[in-house]
Amino acid sequence: MSSVNKVILIGNIGKDAEVRHLDKDRAVAQFPIATSESYTKNGERITTTDWHNIVAWGNLAEFAGNYIKKGRQIYVEGRLKSRSYDDKDGVK
Repeated sequence: MSSVNKVILIGNIGKDAEVRHLDKDRAVAQFPIATSESYTKNGERITTTDWHNIVAWGNLAEFAGNYIKKGRQIYVEGRLKSRSYDDKDGVK
C-alpha cells in the first residue's frame, strides 16, 4: 500500500520571497504564507491564523522571486514536510 503526502494551501503572503543560489547555481526560494479560519463562538466572530513556511526549488524558485510579493493571495500545492531546530541547550 502506498501513501500520499499532498497539501493545498490558499493564503496571503507574509513577505516577499527570498531567493538564494546554492552550489551548481541551484535556486531555492523561501516565503511565509498565512491561512485563516473564522468561526462564531457565543455570538462573537473569532479568526485564527496559522503561518506556513514555504520552500520552492529550481525554476519554481526563480518564478517565486519574480512574482511572490507580500500581501498577495496565493495557491500552493505540494508535499508537507515538518522541520524543527534544537539549539545547543536542547530547546526547540
